[in-house]
Amino acid sequence: MQQAPLIAHVIHHFGMGGMENGLVNLINHMPQDRYRHAIVCLDGFTDFHKRIQRDNVQVYALNRRSGIDKGLYWRLWKLLRKIKPDIVHTRNLSTLEGQIIAAAAGVRARVHGEHGRDVFDLYGQNRKYNMLRKAVRPFVHRYIAVSQDLASWLKQTVGVAPEKVAQIYSGVDTARFYPRREARTAFGPEGFFRPDAFIIGSVGRMAEVKDYPALAAAFVRAIEAEPAARERLRLVIIGDGVAREPCLKLLRDAQCDQLAWLPGERADIPDIMRNMDAFVLPSLGEGISNTILEAMSCGLPVIATAVGGNVELVQEGITGSLVPPGMPGTMAQALLTYFRNPQKASAEGNAGRAVIEARFSLDAMIKGYLAVYDSVVRRAPSASRIQKEIVE
Repeated sequence: MQQAPLIAHVIHHFGMGGMENGLVNLINHMPQDRYRHAIVCLDGFTDFHKRIQRDNVQVYALNRRSGIDKGLYWRLWKLLRKIKPDIVHTRNLSTLEGQIIAAAAGVRARVHGEHGRDVFDLYGQNRKYNMLRKAVRPFVHRYIAVSQDLASWLKQTVGVAPEKVAQIYSGVDTARFYPRREARTAFGPEGFFRPDAFIIGSVGRMAEVKDYPALAAAFVRAIEAEPAARERLRLVIIGDGVAREPCLKLLRDAQCDQLAWLPGERADIPDIMRNMDAFVLPSLGEGISNTILEAMSCGLPVIATAVGGNVELVQEGITGSLVPPGMPGTMAQALLTYFRNPQKASAEGNAGRAVIEARFSLDAMIKGYLAVYDSVVRRAPSASRIQKEIVE
């Protein structure tokens, strides 16, 4: 029996993150008879890969060296020649040059995904980066953008033909992320939890672009503005990264560290989310946040910065609140609004769950990706055409 086509997903690093979580959902829920999968990490991977439920997915690490690693793409070329994927799917700027390597390795169908920009290029206007994107453009057969904002940018700034861009929202596993149905269970360090607490939470990579210090500062300002809130208001940030220590220091300096829990990465995120009362995403830039979608699926109102795809997900006053980026004072007022009015928090959380069920199902996401993969496999150029692409 003929094997299903193989997709090689090329990513920078396979650890906790929204894009990586979306990749896991894609692999776990795509029909096994349609496509096989391999994950190629330019850097490495963590235990996060154990969330993949299929036993035939190989994960490769190319172990990029610090500085300029001249052998990285040679190793990628050799690996692609070895595993012979039918499709290579790169994601974000850090893997974009893999499109050229894939063409050189004879891969006949190539897809590139844009999931969001980093702190060095929040609006996608960096001239050097865009020169690279335009240079690689002829090697990419189809683009996938996870938000309307990114789709428009690909067409208008990068110059991608509209017919080559598919906009596909991330889907949520609503069977895994669902609202709290029973009494809240205790969690966190001793003295942190109390049954009547109002818990503000966030989940994600604590990278610079996520701006978690702004959330920590907003929490401190909320306590300062309403000292009585110290009894019940609590903060949870799940994840790890460069911003974790600055957040902890900020909370310690304000004597609020006993009111906050920052445990690093966790495997029980759905359970922790169900114990929250409101979710916050303080990003400076964003594609489409899987954690916002998961929080809405858990029935939480969302406070998010009005950047990137966040404005496509959060409906002001209906499913949450939008605040300017980098303004902890404004965010603190939004936190206090929900703290003072838990009925509002509950109503907006319920509305968010309804939106997820109507618009952000896993089935819709899977169908969108299958349509792209089917189209590039069906229209894959011949080997001679690939050689011509490389020469040109």
